Amino acid sequence: MNHEVSTTEKTIDALTQRLNALKDEIKKVIVGQDNAVEQLLITFLSGGHALLEGVPGLAKTLMIRTLSEAIDLSFKRIQFTPDLMPSDIIGTEILEEDHTTGKRFFKFNKGPIFSNIILADEINRTSPKTQSALLEAMQEFEVTYAGTTYPLEKPFFILATQNPIEQAGTFPLPEAQLDRFLLYIKIGYPTAEDEKQILAGTTGNKKPQIHKVIDGQSIVEAQRYVREVHVSDDLVAYISKLIRSTRPGKDANAYVTEWVRWGAGPRGGQAMILTAKARALLHGKLAVTEEDIREVALPVLRHRILLNFKAEAEGIQPDDVTSYLLQHIKLSSNRV
Repeated sequence: MNHEVSTTEKTIDALTQRLNALKDEIKKVIVGQDNAVEQLLITFLSGGHALLEGVPGLAKTLMIRTLSEAIDLSFKRIQFTPDLMPSDIIGTEILEEDHTTGKRFFKFNKGPIFSNIILADEINRTSPKTQSALLEAMQEFEVTYAGTTYPLEKPFFILATQNPIEQAGTFPLPEAQLDRFLLYIKIGYPTAEDEKQILAGTTGNKKPQIHKVIDGQSIVEAQRYVREVHVSDDLVAYISKLIRSTRPGKDANAYVTEWVRWGAGPRGGQAMILTAKARALLHGKLAVTEEDIREVALPVLRHRILLNFKAEAEGIQPDDVTSYLLQHIKLSSNRV
């Protein structure tokens, strides 16, 4: 038994070293943004998808491309535009001819969705109809076309970027699709020191060399270990209380009832447990702590809490609601 524990710990240590090496490769190109990079790695460890939001010029696309260059997996970029069609993502049937028999037949020509890592760049620049072409792939890890279902190779990740909704020429993502993103990662402006480093490092001839430091099999193995990370009954109850407290109603907290129209569903709780486990493993721990939960709460809930018109008028954000609940719901008593 002790031998098995020792072997597991050694394997996890080796995985943690690879993940830290992956983080170091990304830092060769991306200055600062440590929280966003860690949340991307948590997404990979959890086997989910991530939505990155920030104004233009904050290296959202560069961050994802750099991540893909450091991982030995297939990568495709889809540039979302107003005229993009679902077939441009999934693929389409083409008419071919057998030169031996002269017989014609339809062959499915796979689209860019059939890759391990998909960069859905500026996903909110296209219509909800085209955005919905990703739904089955994100949830079921397969694509159906003309009655035939095609499985997607694992690991499979969709990493989408978007500019803030208030900018011209964008379409809000459907709520059903938003909920399928494991994390909603916000990219902010760099600090003054980081910005000086960015300006100095990106205006010369020197370009960092990115090396592939981890492969798909290692990521799948890491995902398996994530699900084995221990989470106590008290922490599960704490997460359940947090999720249920986001929902307005007769017995809800007055603050939530005042600002929230719809709260998070059970998928939000699943996402919080899984990402907390992934963060724990990323930091070399075999059990989830309250700190892990607090660190993932904002990106887990910010797209699962729908505010009312009054909140929008007053400038209240989903992060404000989550921060309030984290402050008032304590692990020890699980009461508001």
